[in-house]
Order: sequence, then structure tokens, then C-alpha cells
Amino acid sequence: MNTIDDVKLIEFPKIFDSLGNLVVIENNKDIPFEMKRIFFIYDSDTSVVRGKHANRNSSFCLINVCGKSKVKVIDLNGDEKIITLDRPYIGVYLPPMIWKDMYEFSDDSILLVLSDQLYDESEYIRDFSDYR
Repeated sequence: MNTIDDVKLIEFPKIFDSLGNLVVIENNKDIPFEMKRIFFIYDSDTSVVRGKHANRNSSFCLINVCGKSKVKVIDLNGDEKIITLDRPYIGVYLPPMIWKDMYEFSDDSILLVLSDQLYDESEYIRDFSDYR
């Protein structure tokens, strides 16, 4: 079973030059899975909490490509960690069966989410007591 120790920050390859900045993310190289789904969260204010679930099978990588947000992760042992995402070249890898809450979105926050699974509602655990 995955634990909080399996949640990892990832620094992506970046190129900074006079033309602008470029961040590169490649399947099975920069993230530890092959992307099958990409979505992003934006226009959430600081009072909104997103996520509030765990996934049985999906792995995710969360990247705040603009602005900042926080991610609280909890494992089945009850261990938790809070991660601030505020650099577009840093992501956090979340393996399956890790509870996640995303919150404190800045006004300009765009939280990009990469997943190794297509959407399947049946693999979501949305009640924390069921997760525990």
C-alpha cells in the first residue's frame, strides 16, 4: 500500500533563455507513468477545497503552472503532508490510494493535473471514513 513517503516532488527539465521559459514533461521519464488524461483547475478562490478523495488505481502529478495552491495528502496510516505548489517547473507525484485536498488557490492559480488513467467514477473514494 502506498504511504506518504511515496508522494514525491518532481522538478521538471526547464530551459530559461531570453526568448522565455520552457518546461518539458515526458511520459515515463519526467513523470513515473504514461499520461492518459490531463485536466486543470482554475478560477477557484481561497475558500474552495477541491479533490477531497482518493483513487484506487489512478496516479497523478499536480503542477501549479500559474499562481499557487496547497495540497494536503493523507495515507491510510493517518500520516499527512502539506505541499505548496508555486513554481511551474515543480510537480507533486501522488500514487494510488492517497487522499488529496487541494486548497488556498491564489487568484491566478492554474493547477494542471496529469493522470495515468482515464476517468472512471467507480475508482474514486469520496468519503474519508470509507477511505480509512
